[in-house]
Amino acid sequence: MAKVHTPRNKDLVPGIGRYSRSAIYKKRALYKRKKTGVKKEVAEELKSRVKEVGGDKNGGTRVIPAKRESRYYPTEDVRRPLKNNRKPKPTKLRSSITPGTILILLAGRHRGKRVVFLKQLASGLLLVTGPYKVNGVPVRRVAQAYVIATDTKLDLSSFKLPERLTDDFFKREPKKKKRTEDMFEDSQEERKPSEERIEDQKTVDEQILPEISKVPHLKKYMKTLFSLRQGQYPHLLKF
Repeated sequence: MAKVHTPRNKDLVPGIGRYSRSAIYKKRALYKRKKTGVKKEVAEELKSRVKEVGGDKNGGTRVIPAKRESRYYPTEDVRRPLKNNRKPKPTKLRSSITPGTILILLAGRHRGKRVVFLKQLASGLLLVTGPYKVNGVPVRRVAQAYVIATDTKLDLSSFKLPERLTDDFFKREPKKKKRTEDMFEDSQEERKPSEERIEDQKTVDEQILPEISKVPHLKKYMKTLFSLRQGQYPHLLKF
């Protein structure tokens, strides 16, 4: 009577073997066997073709390459950008964020401070302000992913935003290249706000400060920093 072959990898429970795949690979010594694969037959490309040439002294035919190579080639390898047919869509604003909503900043140098939302710019970023006289936050751009919207809102129906406050207004000027004479000098130029930015900040603050003073204790609320104590979770809090 023929012996029944017992498998090397016995099942502990149905569907789960005793040994892993790598352990069986080692037990069967499969690493010693040569890997043999089936070679795919690739159709040979025609490198040249015969062309008939007219005339008595031209020989009748001529062998020319099937694919003519370009005479121009770059001296250096230049990376070419890939084609991208994706069209950027405008960023959708959260329903909880409307003009006049008090927001809490979660990132940046002013994180933890409360600001007033003014407008969504063409880039999708939010235009906010402290105002500057209350908590030191100037007119700046913030991504809505790093913001918590509160239920407190100001009435900005009569608010007029300066026309200059667009995405181009916040672009920084490129740094000037240092000369060879000034290369080893440790001179760090301090960036100061332009006169236009100071004027726009004043016009924005003059319109928002009266609205803040109408709500009791709102000025103190805007000055205090947002923080979480032990056991507090932002997704469970109501703002």
